[in-house]
Amino acid sequence: MQRPRLDGLWRHPDFLRFWAGRTTSVFGTLIGRLALAFTAILWLDATPLEIAVLGICDLAPGFLFGVVAGVWVDRQPRRTIMIWSDVGRFAVLATIPLAAFADALTIWQVFAVALARNTLDALFETAFQAYLPTLVGPGRVLEGNSKLSATASAAEFTGFGVAGWLVQLLTAPGAVLVDAISFLASAFAIWRIRAPEPPVIGEGHEAGLLRSAGQGIAVVAREPVLRSLATALVAFQLPMGAFGAIFVVFVTRELDIGPGLQGSIYAIGGVTSLAGAMVAARSRSWHLGRSMAVASFLRSTGNLLPAMAAGPMPARVSLLAGGQCVTDPAWTFYEIHETSLRQAAAPAAALGRVTATFRAAEFGAGLVGMLVGGVLAQAIGLRATFVAAAAGGVAAAVLFAFSPAARLRRAPAANAG
Repeated sequence: MQRPRLDGLWRHPDFLRFWAGRTTSVFGTLIGRLALAFTAILWLDATPLEIAVLGICDLAPGFLFGVVAGVWVDRQPRRTIMIWSDVGRFAVLATIPLAAFADALTIWQVFAVALARNTLDALFETAFQAYLPTLVGPGRVLEGNSKLSATASAAEFTGFGVAGWLVQLLTAPGAVLVDAISFLASAFAIWRIRAPEPPVIGEGHEAGLLRSAGQGIAVVAREPVLRSLATALVAFQLPMGAFGAIFVVFVTRELDIGPGLQGSIYAIGGVTSLAGAMVAARSRSWHLGRSMAVASFLRSTGNLLPAMAAGPMPARVSLLAGGQCVTDPAWTFYEIHETSLRQAAAPAAALGRVTATFRAAEFGAGLVGMLVGGVLAQAIGLRATFVAAAAGGVAAAVLFAFSPAARLRRAPAANAG
């Protein structure tokens, strides 16, 4: 029997090490986010307001620290930043099970750990996106992003599927410990990359921190493709923030679905995301902008399905799973091309700051969306808030359809400037 043939970047040893570290990091992050939420809900009996604050702790560091992280990533070796970000995430997360089993855990510690972990997440993610083109070369960025996204989708399937049951078997703080250990494995894999990193070439070393951060914002503002991608990102994240503010509470308390079954439902999104990544890897000949516009429309309209979840348990589960089947593959397809397009359009020397500008815009819009979602949920109810957020997503898809990025047939050549 002939063995399957591995080709492309699967034959690149350092990419495989990078892929292993990134995939392990995604796996740990997925488990940790769900485990921290259930630590607050089940272990500490958190109020809806405290759950909303925990959600803000997930997004605030990316908004407040994101642009500064980009300056640092453009001034320091990116691989080193990823390694120490992983080690730091292990250290802060390990405090949760230690405090829980000493009967000393408080909601304030959960908030502090979420803030610290997400600050390190911002550093890792910014460094990761800036490091990939230097590792594989500009001509293989789409292939690299597709492979990383495909295996991240598999990690999502496994991570969400495992996370809910880990919470039930080990308690929520015990699941957080599993998350912490995964970051040590990620740090080890990235440490084993043998290729020397190219010298740091980011301009602006002589400039102050804020001035250097402003240079990244200026690049995004003056480049039409980058500007349209950033505008669309903000428009999409506003309604997604509203979903994030209420989703777990809605599913847990109103739909009466426990953590194990929730994890299994969310895992379906991992499988369908994998399909989206596989399609993206084979879409080089498609009209880039139109494909992204269609994907953005699907990922927005699919969010209507959770709003309709009601009735017997099989009906509730089916509609939640249906949302995963529509939104997740479209989301993955769009994000692979959006990331690759951004990496091609941004100057290599400013890629860290451009990436951080996008992440700050994403998290800032998400924070506003969460606040609006919380207010709307109080005023008009959870289901009506879901419908309003889905309508906002459709409006964002229409905005993107008329943008410069949507008119591109293919990505531009990588900018080395």
